Amino acid sequence: MNKLYEELLKAIDTNQSISDTEKKNFLKVLLEQSEKKANVLITGATGCGKSSTINAMFNAEKAKVGTGVDPETMEIAKYELGNLTLWDSPGLGDGAEADKRHAEGIINLLNRKDENGDLLIDVVLVILDGSSRDLGTSYELINKIIAPNLGEGKNKRLIIGINQADMAMKGRNWNHELHKPEAELEAFLKEKEKSVHDRIFEGTGISVKPVSYAAGYKEDGKEQEPSYNLSKLIYYIIDSIPAEKRIQVVQEMNANSQVWQSNDEEADYGKEITKSASEGVVSAFKNATKGAAAGAALGAAIGSVIPIVGTAVGTAVGTVGGALVGLAASVIDFFL
Repeated sequence: MNKLYEELLKAIDTNQSISDTEKKNFLKVLLEQSEKKANVLITGATGCGKSSTINAMFNAEKAKVGTGVDPETMEIAKYELGNLTLWDSPGLGDGAEADKRHAEGIINLLNRKDENGDLLIDVVLVILDGSSRDLGTSYELINKIIAPNLGEGKNKRLIIGINQADMAMKGRNWNHELHKPEAELEAFLKEKEKSVHDRIFEGTGISVKPVSYAAGYKEDGKEQEPSYNLSKLIYYIIDSIPAEKRIQVVQEMNANSQVWQSNDEEADYGKEITKSASEGVVSAFKNATKGAAAGAALGAAIGSVIPIVGTAVGTAVGTVGGALVGLAASVIDFFL
């Protein structure tokens, strides 16, 4: 069980203001939710920067690494981080025979079911090389292999990241001090995002919102270089994961704060991540709560244990739900 759930369970268990019946309900749903497993498939053409992206987002170089359990997926690396599993698959571009094997592995994994009969993979992140003009191989991967095998809810399950934004104009117009693009490069990246969107929509009917970013680089034993727009990318991933599994992703995010600081300023992605990840906790609490008093008591109890770090995320779900949204957001914010 991850640290965030442990703190929630402890706060509920030691709260004297909640009845034993309500406490039992809260503990039951939290325990059930804490056992949920999230699975993310990350793929892209050779040289797109999958490893640097995975390391920047999750510091996964310290994770347990294995391979697929079936012959068809043996070339897919598997990073196990608590209840989050990252599947790192080669894309296309390694030659006809290798491409055929990679395609079969991806298709096999996308069609695999979990123990409940649901699709194992929750979301697919396809990484494109932002420094390249030729993305034909990536479009072939998306249009012919991934999109036809996404299954139900495919419009929610595909995320496109355009890495190496700092090299999109061969290194020009990149502000190295602020780790973000100057105006001319930013406009260039927006146009590239639109082009990628249009090509994918034309080929698959799926409307994606590509994210231009720079993962930064981390040599063994050295600090991670600052990233750009990684908060936006991880927000898109978290928001596409089923609500009850989102905390599993949040818990495993890289603790190095500089990784998340430089963004395109379209939104406060930290707050958006908090809000999105809170929805699963809120839903579980709401289902277990039969009265506003219990919700308020629970919020007060956990607020006394875990510091509240700015959480005005609305009260759209009503009196009880509103109190619990703030509660869950406070807890998640504390660990981000």
